[in-house]
Amino acid sequence: MIIQQYSISMLCPFKRVACARWVALFHHPNPTRISAGTGGNALHKHSSRNFSASAQRWTIMPAWVIDKYGNNDVLRYSTNAMFPIINYPNEVMVKVHSASLNPIDISMRSGYGAATLRMRRDPLNINAAGNEFPLILGRDVSGVIMECGLDVSYFKPGDEVWAAIPPWKPGSLAEFVVLSGNEVSHRPKSLSHTQAAALPYVASTAWSALVNTGGLNKDNCNGKRILIIGASGGVGTFSIQLMKAWGAHVTVTCSQNAEQLVKDLGADHMVDYKAGSVEAQLRALKPFDLILDNVGGDTEQWALSCLKPWSGAKYVTLVTPFMLNTDRLGIADGMLQSGVTIGSKALKHLCRGVHYRWALFAPSGPALDEVSELVDSGKIRPVVEQVFSFSEVPQAFQKLGRGHARGKTVINITGT
Repeated sequence: MIIQQYSISMLCPFKRVACARWVALFHHPNPTRISAGTGGNALHKHSSRNFSASAQRWTIMPAWVIDKYGNNDVLRYSTNAMFPIINYPNEVMVKVHSASLNPIDISMRSGYGAATLRMRRDPLNINAAGNEFPLILGRDVSGVIMECGLDVSYFKPGDEVWAAIPPWKPGSLAEFVVLSGNEVSHRPKSLSHTQAAALPYVASTAWSALVNTGGLNKDNCNGKRILIIGASGGVGTFSIQLMKAWGAHVTVTCSQNAEQLVKDLGADHMVDYKAGSVEAQLRALKPFDLILDNVGGDTEQWALSCLKPWSGAKYVTLVTPFMLNTDRLGIADGMLQSGVTIGSKALKHLCRGVHYRWALFAPSGPALDEVSELVDSGKIRPVVEQVFSFSEVPQAFQKLGRGHARGKTVINITGT
């Protein structure tokens, strides 16, 4: 695929960024090992390699790791965690300033998705079982690029960036992390690292659900009626702001003590799930164009009846049995079981005039580029509930594990 330089420059900023990312991704598909302390600066004019200038070879770093799955007791602080290296020419190394925790970190600590993630890390099943340990958790990062692969031209060392880290990669509860350039975005100028770390994972998850799966965008969202079930957590608080920025009417379910929070974020109508039947309260309202379910459980048994029938309305849930199926049945049987489940449910509800969909997290630097613009324009702000230091990671996990989040739990790695 050849894209002329002059044609890229004529595109709008977002499309120009996307083209630059994809050209970098496919220019050299074969992996090239690039490690800290190696030479080769003269081979590529875009390669500015801060670590190469030092005689010291970085091999270890501080990090919080787990050596087995379990409860909070498995968290261990290590001063000699393996230092990440750039293996592919489209990767970047980021020095972590701040990270944040998400419910998936609690689940992964306990072994959730182990079979699926092991397959993603080792698709040919070459390594022995348990090779993922020591495992570094943490899906959000805000930091500074220290080194770039040879094909990375959109970023340079010293750029302040943020990213959502895929679950199959080492996480951000460490001093450094290596990511694909297509997973990274320039950090919003209006946010500090502490604030920025609260957004990438929930933003990418909500974007996957509302945009990629739900089909919403800034051009078709105006006036649509959106219901967000479980709106006071990270994904919910971001989704409220994104939908309001695009002109939708937003109804949320939450408890009474979160009412002021969701109202401040722009929610038009609140339903208290502790004040009687949520189903009855929602049925009394006008039907919705899209429902985003962050709760799961028995919700989907009645939620789809609150959609506008025969109008393209969608129910999108982030609580799916996909990982549980693969953990319990293995990769092949688990995927087959998941396919049968989603297929049968989608067909049943399609016959009733509504669409049933599952949404999964998808890392995307280009999506974060758009989110960054919304943040800097004042349409989206991070919701940080509590900030911990790097030495307080176990306490941060305990706090998140108690549930009833009112925003994000952030961890400052560098003390900024």
